[in-house]
Amino acid sequence: MSDETTSKRHTNLVTRLVLVTVGMFGFGFALVPLYDVICDITGLNGVVDLQAADYDGAAEVDPDRKVTVEFVATVNDNRPWEFTPEVRRMEVTPGELYTVTFKTTNEQDEDTVSQIVPSVAPGRAGRHFRKTECFCFTEQPFEAGENRDMSVTFFIDPRLHERKQVVTLSYTLFDLGAGDDPDFDPEDAQLHAGSE
Repeated sequence: MSDETTSKRHTNLVTRLVLVTVGMFGFGFALVPLYDVICDITGLNGVVDLQAADYDGAAEVDPDRKVTVEFVATVNDNRPWEFTPEVRRMEVTPGELYTVTFKTTNEQDEDTVSQIVPSVAPGRAGRHFRKTECFCFTEQPFEAGENRDMSVTFFIDPRLHERKQVVTLSYTLFDLGAGDDPDFDPEDAQLHAGSE
């Protein structure tokens, strides 16, 4: 085998390895936006809007239909908080407005700030679970030992598929510590909460 043939083989091998490396980097870079698109299309992850929905009473009410809504509340990292819904499940009529209260207590000896992140299951129901008011829209400052009733007002869009008879609204409470966390991103936390 000549030196020229060996050199060409090495050049071809290096070129292929560089192309594979660049391709892997490009795929890794595109993975997050690709995942977001797949979640939007399929409704995976139960991602819900972090902004208030409009409700003017003009939504079509479907009085012949009932949907069971379950409420789940968890605290991230088992921090010293009490966070529970007043009701665990309720039957709702699509198009009607409902309010549910969550009991929240900061059991720590210091003031802190929390952010509560929602998730809806099944995932495709997320776009039909519409909140008009929610404690999850903003960070919630708590004094040491403070307990508070926090409410969410919502309606189920009547366009929710008729096969969806049970929808679960899950909240995860994140303790941000003594002040605003500049690195906290509620949308990122929502992705993690949706995967729990």
